[in-house]
Amino acid sequence: MAKLKVVLAYSGGLDTSIILKWLQTQYDAEVVTFTADLGQGEEVEPARAKAELLGVKPENIFIEDVQEEFVRDFVFPMFRANTLYEGQYLLGTSIARPLIAKRQIEIARAVGADAVCHGATGKGNDQVRFELGYYALEPDIRVIAPWREWEFASREQLIAFAEQNQIPIAKDKRGESPFSIDANLLHSSSEGKVLEDPSQEAPEYVHQRTISPEDAPDQPTEITIDFERGDPVAIDGVALSPAALLTRLNELGRDNGIGRLDLVENRFVGMKSRGVYETPGGTVLLAAHRGIESITLDGGAMHLKDSLMPRYASLIYNGFWFAPEREMLQALIDQSQDMVSGRVRMKLYKGNATVIGRESAYSLYDEDLVTFEEGSGSYDQRDAAGFIKLNALRLRIAAQRRKKLQIQ
Repeated sequence: MAKLKVVLAYSGGLDTSIILKWLQTQYDAEVVTFTADLGQGEEVEPARAKAELLGVKPENIFIEDVQEEFVRDFVFPMFRANTLYEGQYLLGTSIARPLIAKRQIEIARAVGADAVCHGATGKGNDQVRFELGYYALEPDIRVIAPWREWEFASREQLIAFAEQNQIPIAKDKRGESPFSIDANLLHSSSEGKVLEDPSQEAPEYVHQRTISPEDAPDQPTEITIDFERGDPVAIDGVALSPAALLTRLNELGRDNGIGRLDLVENRFVGMKSRGVYETPGGTVLLAAHRGIESITLDGGAMHLKDSLMPRYASLIYNGFWFAPEREMLQALIDQSQDMVSGRVRMKLYKGNATVIGRESAYSLYDEDLVTFEEGSGSYDQRDAAGFIKLNALRLRIAAQRRKKLQIQ
């Protein structure tokens, strides 16, 4: 009987290293590791040596820089919708999961694996995001979720297993870690431990990607961002690739204390969770994108798009990136961006990203129409009287009924 072959989403950290060894001992599995460089700010190559140390064959170790694909095919499409979950969260963790799931399935097909495995816990959203992605792309794939299966009930038991199996443990991993961090090129997320009491302010050391707004420069930074069909393509007139552009915006946002969010959110699995998120470049990008849309997108189209955004955001947050309804909404969103091209001027200052100018060859803004001075005559103010009376008709009828029935 052939050995079970499993593709593991592998960071090289303690938890996924324990999972790797657990798959080998519990399932007698041949493990294939996939480590994605999503711009998390840490070296990913050490994962190769760690995997080899744990007995993974060199040909079964996949380490890939997917930053350009991540920003181009996942982050930018999401930002075309001005996406915010529960009005605030820019979905930095959520949007990375479908890319990891996609590559795991592609690797599983390439190496003939029987199953895929992730390191998400049974209490969080990521288990849902990974597994919905797996099943959407490969409906009969076997999924192994160790945190829902194994007998370990504490950090001490995990450490003991690691020591028994000669798994290297970083000194700061012994005992309880102060909080949990997830990071990629779009954001960093901190949860747990010192952040579990939502009444307490997050300590300054929790923040990974931004300086404090109080410590930001006293002089504002002004930049321009150029857009083509809804996507940013240049900063200060310099064309940049998607990943390079987001990297530059992250630097500018970081240096000006932009992008911090302390949020209590509603997880898909039903509980509330407190997280501290930092999305410096994304916060600047969201403001700039709305700025260019304000002059290029028709009002009716904009309002329809805004009304659909919460549904679109929930689909991404809940793990339905590959669902047909998300793809349908994406088609509508993308069509709305056909004329969303031009330049936005931004002022970055002490935690704020403010639009201070916008221009486009496709602008719908007509200064001649809105001026308080005498215009060209294409708008006759007297026409507003009939417009108002028609819109007031149902209100007047309702008021007449109240008056007739003497209802206050």
